[in-house]
Amino acid sequence: MTRAVLALGSNLGDQEANLRKALDGLGDHLVKVSGSYWTPPWGDPDQPEYLNAVALVDGDVSADGWLELAHELEQAGGRVRDPARRFGPRTLDVDVIAVWDGDEQLTQDDPVLTLPHPRAHLRAFVLVPLAEIAPDVTLAGHGPITDLLKTTEVAADVPTVRPGPPLR
Repeated sequence: MTRAVLALGSNLGDQEANLRKALDGLGDHLVKVSGSYWTPPWGDPDQPEYLNAVALVDGDVSADGWLELAHELEQAGGRVRDPARRFGPRTLDVDVIAVWDGDEQLTQDDPVLTLPHPRAHLRAFVLVPLAEIAPDVTLAGHGPITDLLKTTEVAADVPTVRPGPPLR
């Protein structure tokens, strides 16, 4: 049995519906979901703003299994990967942020899946909703998320994270 944090985002199409469909696709794995948040695009500013949320999930799923499920949700959500725009617009983006096996947070440095997510500690659009539903989380190698929200890189972005519509 593992627990995981998944970050969800959408900036194309009906963003609310895209996130709701992904959350529905998590089925019985879904334990808790944050509120939604409007955020500016990260990495490629020439695109619409994102609607983001974070989900806590658990199940008899490996870390790679969570990634496989994330990709299935993206595919069902109509995601098209454009290799020319790594941080480009998308109907649905689902990232595996962290995974725990019991009380142990898994770390992994693999080209397919790095745990914890290699940039989550820098992203207010992940940390703000995560702090809402799991303020005690620590990202291995980076520290408690409450401390990460105060770092220079993240604190400047926190005011740009605005509440969005309810997803549940």
